[in-house]
Amino acid sequence: MSTEELLRQPPTRVIELEIEGMTCASCVGRVERKLGKLEGVHAAVNLPLESAQVTVPEGMSDQQIVDTVNATGYKARVRAAAGRGIGAGGGVADIDTGDGGGRTDDDLRTHDDGGAPGNSTAGLGAAKNPAAAERIPEGGSKVAAQLRPRLILAVVLSIPIFLISMFPALQFPNWGWVAGILALPVVTWSAWPFHRAAAINARHLASTMDTLVSIGVTAAFLFSALTLALDPALTADPGMEDHAELYFEVAAVVVTFLLLGRYLEANAKAKAGDALKALLGLGAKDAVVLRNGSEVRIPADQLAVGNVFVVRPGEKIATDGIVIEGRSAVDASLITGESMPVDVNVDDPVTGATINTSGRLLVKATRVGSETTLAQMGRLVSQAQSGKAPIARLADRISAVFVPIVLGIAVLTFVLWLLLTGDLQAAVTAAVAVLVIACPCALGLATPIGLLTGTGRGAQLGILIKGPQVLEDTRTVDTILLDKTGTVTNGKLAVTRTLARRTRTEAEVLRLAGSVEAASEHPIAQAIAAAATSAGGTSAVTDFDSAPGGGVRGTVGGARVVAGREGWLMENGISLTDADQAALRNEQDSGATAIWVAIDGAVAGIISLQDTIKEGSAAAVRRLKELGLRPILLTGDNAAVAAQVAAAVGIAPADVFADVTPQGKVDAVRALQGDGATVAMAGDGVNDAAALAQADLGIAMGSGTDVAIEAADLTVMGNGLDQVATAIELSRKTLSTIKTNLFWAFFYNAVGIPVAALGLLNPMIAGGAMAASSVLVVTNSLRLRRFGK
Repeated sequence: MSTEELLRQPPTRVIELEIEGMTCASCVGRVERKLGKLEGVHAAVNLPLESAQVTVPEGMSDQQIVDTVNATGYKARVRAAAGRGIGAGGGVADIDTGDGGGRTDDDLRTHDDGGAPGNSTAGLGAAKNPAAAERIPEGGSKVAAQLRPRLILAVVLSIPIFLISMFPALQFPNWGWVAGILALPVVTWSAWPFHRAAAINARHLASTMDTLVSIGVTAAFLFSALTLALDPALTADPGMEDHAELYFEVAAVVVTFLLLGRYLEANAKAKAGDALKALLGLGAKDAVVLRNGSEVRIPADQLAVGNVFVVRPGEKIATDGIVIEGRSAVDASLITGESMPVDVNVDDPVTGATINTSGRLLVKATRVGSETTLAQMGRLVSQAQSGKAPIARLADRISAVFVPIVLGIAVLTFVLWLLLTGDLQAAVTAAVAVLVIACPCALGLATPIGLLTGTGRGAQLGILIKGPQVLEDTRTVDTILLDKTGTVTNGKLAVTRTLARRTRTEAEVLRLAGSVEAASEHPIAQAIAAAATSAGGTSAVTDFDSAPGGGVRGTVGGARVVAGREGWLMENGISLTDADQAALRNEQDSGATAIWVAIDGAVAGIISLQDTIKEGSAAAVRRLKELGLRPILLTGDNAAVAAQVAAAVGIAPADVFADVTPQGKVDAVRALQGDGATVAMAGDGVNDAAALAQADLGIAMGSGTDVAIEAADLTVMGNGLDQVATAIELSRKTLSTIKTNLFWAFFYNAVGIPVAALGLLNPMIAGGAMAASSVLVVTNSLRLRRFGK
């Protein structure tokens, strides 16, 4: 669409809804279709987040959207206005085409979502509104809280019902009445979520697994209650055999198992919004501002554009700004992914939440609140999560066809038996047998038991899987993006080479440089000092002096030592020859950070530092290839560093993307997805969070930040890349096990239903078949405990 055509589009805005009551993919589709019937409205509903982003014409009210969703049978409320869309408040400047191309780091810093009042991400980072976290959807946490008491009651009551019903030795006179009374609250109050969902779907002439659960549980209970009412003496004598026609335990246990599965899913959903909460916590909590020449400490959310604040060594920078005094090195790895601190001087920009490692800085605030880079990254995470297509649960997809067929067979069985035999008792028994054999006890176990076993084994191996949808994602992944710093490499600089010049030795250069650098807190200085200590130790230094961002100097054993960048050497009267410059370029071309060392006024050598590659990264890349994945290296570091790391671990040069911003990482994921790839992303930093959320499968390293971990679908608690390959293998194996469980669950139904319809299977045998299918599902799942042994 051309710019002119875009400008002719009617003004739109985006509202965000929280929607309660959705249980499956069919619910999502129903809400989207209902909203889509409104003129000019487009909705993207997210089941895991229980939310929707709805694009509406400017003239349409929020209440109209809410009423439409409520009329569909769900409960909706407006969270906040998410911003403006096409044609609203500024023409082309407000249009985000989403093509993922050409966006730069400056775009990330200056992009504005329209500035609408109540912007849903206002207040992230050093925020004007710290309560922004409260607007993050509770999602599954609220559902889990609602299900917990229902599940507890079901468990407490189902155990005695099961024991009394299944073990004659525990039965007593009139035990059937006790079982019925205990089962009543389970099949009513505990099972209410299933009954409610079934009723909502019935209003729209639709059905899901909840429909079958509701009808099956109700039928089993009512059949048992009716049988007991017609023959009150049925369980008067514990030795009687006819009590087998009571199925209170079937109804209660089915509800208990299915509630357990729903509760586990709700807990997985509960973590969906934690990425933004973790992101909020990264910003500085307070700032020291200069007022009338005095330093005053204030909360960071009170900073205003133009304020000048002080940042001492080791402190977080409170908000985005420009250095107006001082020199230092800033650790921006959480934001940019760069492995080494960035030297900053007067007039250089700095980013909020980064850490000042050395030197005192005066910074003038240029962006605060929702305009900061950190807040923009929060928006990226939120948008990527909301933009994920909802994943329909496999059981629901099958049930969409299975449920109506079962209901039809049950009704047909009842009618035919009644017409052909005239025996109401036989007709009811056959119809109930169909419903009981079809009631998905094993189906309800198939996913949660497989997931519990798989995730339990994963926890033993240091792998955390967030939910069933993650397993489905691993099945189709064919490309994996690997963040360099902290994922493939250690994320810490280390001395890799010492090059001696003139008449000096390598040991001498490293010892003297390490002795001086030991007095500095700069990360590069600490790396050199650590290398010198390991190589033989350091000596005492006197007359120490340093220039943040430049270098250090001091006297060691009578020798005057200067170490740092070229400018620092020149300030100390030390000149470099063409040969020296050539040696420096050679070191830098290999991807190293090179530091000059001069002794007694003459160049003595070069110390090279690099971010070292993790042990096992090369082997892990080979494993990923064996799993059918195409590994791609993605980094904010320069091309030389990226190429050197890729070559060391076996990644092709064509699959290396360097100098990539956080937005660029998201764009890279989208571009690959646009080309038809199913993309996994492995990373550990804040700068990876949005890409982790955008990817079809996000994998966070446990050594990384909380933001990356919460935005990801899979977390490996160690720091080795080999765990990523193991995580994918385990996930695929777990998914395979769950699918096998589902097959056996439905196999019993497929075989048992026609037998029951023919009157050859009474409800007791149907219940036995259900129990057998459940045992098979559990046994199959337990095989996952041997994974990796």
